[in-house]
Order: sequence, then C-alpha cells, then structure tokens
Amino acid sequence: MNPSSCQLPISFSVDKLQNDLLVCEKNLWTPHFNTNRYEGNWTSVSLRSQSGLENDILSFPNKEYKNTPLLDDCSYFKEIMDWFQCEKEAVRLLRLGPQSEIKKHVDNDTSYEDGFFRIHIPIITNPEVYFYVDHKLVPMKMGECWYANFQLPHSVENKSKEPRIHLTLDCIRNEWSDLLFSKIGFDLNYVSKYEYSEEVKRQIIAELSRNPSETNTKIIAELQLQMNS
Repeated sequence: MNPSSCQLPISFSVDKLQNDLLVCEKNLWTPHFNTNRYEGNWTSVSLRSQSGLENDILSFPNKEYKNTPLLDDCSYFKEIMDWFQCEKEAVRLLRLGPQSEIKKHVDNDTSYEDGFFRIHIPIITNPEVYFYVDHKLVPMKMGECWYANFQLPHSVENKSKEPRIHLTLDCIRNEWSDLLFSKIGFDLNYVSKYEYSEEVKRQIIAELSRNPSETNTKIIAELQLQMNS
C-alpha cells in the first residue's frame, strides 16, 4: 500500500514564498465554498482557475484551467509551478484563520492511484497547526513540499493565533511524476483497495450532491448501492 502522505525530495525558499504572498495579500480572498466543512475562517485566492479569475476557487477534475493575472506578479510561485513538469489544474493559496478548523472529510478521486496528486507547500504555519490524513499527523513545515492522499479522511486544526497559509497545486500524473514518486518508494502499479466506512460514504454523497454532474450522479448511485447491499 502506498503511504497516505509523504514529503517530496524538494524544498522551496521560505523568504521567496512569503514575498510572493505579500503581493497576493492585496487581493480579496474568497471564503471557501463548502461552508459545512469548516468552522472559523477558511479563504482562498487562485493563481490558476477555470475562469482565469483570482476569486474563482472551485476545483473540479477534468476541466480546463488557465493562469490568473495575479500569477504574473508572483515570479516565485510561477517558478514552483514550472518545477512540476506535468499538467496543472487548480493552483491556489489556502488560508486557515486562527482558531479555525477544517472538519474531517474526503475529496473524491484525489489519490495518486487515481491519476491525480495534490501538493501542499506551507508558506506560513506553526507547531499549533494539526494536519491529519488517515488519522495520522502530517508534520508539514514552511518551505517543505508534501503529497497526501486526500481521498482518505483528513482534517486540519489551527489552534494558534496566526493564520496558516499553504500554496496548493492540483497536478495530473504523467511519466515525469511517476519517476518522482517511484524514487520515494511508491508502487506505481498499486490499486487502492481502501474501503470507505458508511459514515465516509454518506459524507461523499453529501459533497457530490452539492456539485451535480453526470459523473457525480454515477458515483452517488454506486455508493448508495453499496450501502444498501
């Protein structure tokens, strides 16, 4: 089984990350759309989105994405994006406010085995931020680069008096990323056999129901069939 999270063998300059963050602080950060998922303050600004607008923070798979004008003013964020030699979907800054919490949830089809990988690069964080993936604490530090399987249950608590801000990149698996992940021990042929609990299945159905589409309808029907069998 591949790990639920792992640190990639690359790190980035904290000073340069925070300098680009200062540019983005001038923008209006948009509250996260899934208001049932969190308590406190959880906001975002986009560097790459479906519409090309900074306040478009939706992240859906298999859509076309384009850079926002804000990225033109953030040379180091652009340099980081270019380091990942693969197709990128949403690229965002995510800010979790002081004394705020992202409740335990799952994001469907967001594992490397699904052909997708979400990268987190902490820009501002501290030891009082607790990031759990599959019930395991993930000790992300500023400038580090982490992958996590967000198809597994995950949650974040910021118990500090400061915001936690991450750069996140949604990437599409390819030969370049296969080489990267194989070097850190991933089994590229592994097929996930993770079985969701009934509670998690209900969470997934609730999340997908908020974003109706043909694909989501099929997934909901399959999950409901599993729950009723």
